Amino acid sequence: MHLAYPAVLSALLFSTGLYGVLARRNAILVLMSVELMLNAVNLNLVAFDVWLSKTARDTLHSGQALTLFTIAIAAAEIGIGLAIVLAVHRNRGTADIDRLRDTAEPGDDGAPDDDSDHSDGSGSARSEPAEKAEATA
Repeated sequence: MHLAYPAVLSALLFSTGLYGVLARRNAILVLMSVELMLNAVNLNLVAFDVWLSKTARDTLHSGQALTLFTIAIAAAEIGIGLAIVLAVHRNRGTADIDRLRDTAEPGDDGAPDDDSDHSDGSGSARSEPAEKAEATA
């Protein structure tokens, strides 16, 4: 088999993953797109390892060894990434990346809070999302 076939497939997979990372707004879909990109790299590593092993007699198959490391890193990345996405979804109620750009708490824009503008007269500067975040913590 020629080297061009897996290289073209890998380029298509990587391009699809790159498009998913740049165009998607859901954090889960972005993580899936990153996985597609890592799988494209794995395909390239194995394809070039097979291609180079045909030319050399004594090979260590380092491309396949690197692929195993990449798979382990991808598994750790998806585990940590999903844990972060679930924690953010639990606290904020959404996994939309555009809504999560501001990671500061609501009302923490650097301006001092004014307790006199609350209509209930309770003097509490807490908002509902802050109370929800404290309740789940």
